[in-house]
Amino acid sequence: MFGDVYRGKKVLVTGHTGFKGSWLCEWLLSLGAEVVGYALDPQPHEKLYDQLKLGQRIAQDHRNQILDQDALSKVVGDTKPDIILHLAAQPLVQLSYDIPVETFATNVMGTAHLLEAVRVSGHGCAVVAVTTDKCYENREWLHGYREEDAMGGHDPYSASKGAAELVIASYRNSFFATGADSSSQVHLASARAGNVIGGGDWAKDRIVPDCIRAIRRGGAIPVRNKTATRPWQHVLEPLSGYLLLGAVLSGGYQHNNAPVEALLGGFNFGPNLASNQTVADLVQEILIHMPGQWLDESDPNARHEATKLNLAIDKAYHLLQWQPVWGFQETVKHTVDWYQHAEQSDNPSVYTQSQIQTYIQDAQSKGIAWSQSLI
Repeated sequence: MFGDVYRGKKVLVTGHTGFKGSWLCEWLLSLGAEVVGYALDPQPHEKLYDQLKLGQRIAQDHRNQILDQDALSKVVGDTKPDIILHLAAQPLVQLSYDIPVETFATNVMGTAHLLEAVRVSGHGCAVVAVTTDKCYENREWLHGYREEDAMGGHDPYSASKGAAELVIASYRNSFFATGADSSSQVHLASARAGNVIGGGDWAKDRIVPDCIRAIRRGGAIPVRNKTATRPWQHVLEPLSGYLLLGAVLSGGYQHNNAPVEALLGGFNFGPNLASNQTVADLVQEILIHMPGQWLDESDPNARHEATKLNLAIDKAYHLLQWQPVWGFQETVKHTVDWYQHAEQSDNPSVYTQSQIQTYIQDAQSKGIAWSQSLI
C-alpha cells in the first residue's frame, strides 16, 4: 500500500494520543513505519490510545505542549523524520466557545511552532498539516467548497483552522518553496477532512459518542441540531488521504505525472455526495444497529453552528487518484460495530486492525490506486 513508502520510515505524528491520531498510529504500525509521537497526555475521555496499548508499541512517545518551541524543535531535530503528519489541535467547536484563546493558541500558533521546528532543523521531509472542512468561510452553499475558496470561520474553532491554513501557506511560500537543495527540501501540504466518525471516539458534544453514551445508559439521545447537514465519513477515509498525500510528497510513491508544485497546497478529503446527510439521518442510521430513541433538543438561542457544509473532492481525485471507499450506511455500520465488539474484546487492537484490513480490501475491490500491490 502507498507504494510501500512507510516501511522503515520515521514518521512524526503530532496529536498521536487523540482519536484520529490513535487510528493513524495503528495503521502506520501495520505499514512498518517507525512512529514518533508528540502530544499531550490523553484527556480523560480519550481512551483509545491506551486501549490500543500504543504507548508500548510506537518507537517514541513524547508528551509536551505543541507550543513548547524548544521541546518540539528538539524532537524534530533529533528524529529527522521522513514524513510529518500534524494532527495536534483543540478539535471541538463547542469547547472553542469556552476556551477561545487556548483554541487559537493551539491551532494557529501550534501549527506555526511545528513548521518553525521544521524550518530551523534544515532537514528535508514531507509535511501534511491537518486542518478541517470548517476552515472555509461558510456561506451555507448547497454545493461543496473547493480548495481555492476563501478561508474564514464564525466560531473560534473554525476561525482558528482558517487562520492555520494561512500560516501553512505563508511558511510554504516564504521558506519551503521548491527549487532549493533537495537534501533540505520541505514539501508541505494541508488536508481538510469532513465530519469524521469511527469507533473509539468519546469526545463531548459529538453526535456519535453522544448516541453511544445515551443508548448504553438507556436514555434518549439528545440532538442539538437535527437539520444540520454534514459530510459524514469514517475515520479511515481521511487517514488514507493523509497517508497517500504524505507518500506522494515524500517522492517515494509515483502515482501519476503531476509535478510536485501542484501538490503543495490544500486538499479536501471528503465523502461522496450521498454521505452528506443530516444529523437526524445519522442518528436514525445508528439506531438501526443499536436500538434506542432520540430527543430533539434544538435551541434557537444555542451557539452558532453551520447548517450546511459539503466538500468538493475533485482535486484529490484528479491529482492523487484518491476517492472514498465506504458509503454512508457502511460508515455507520462499521462505526457501531467497533463500539459493540472492540471494547468487549481482550485486545481492541486486533479488532481495530481487522477494520483497517476490511477497509483496505474494500479499496482493493474498487481498484483504488493506493491499495494496490506493487507486485
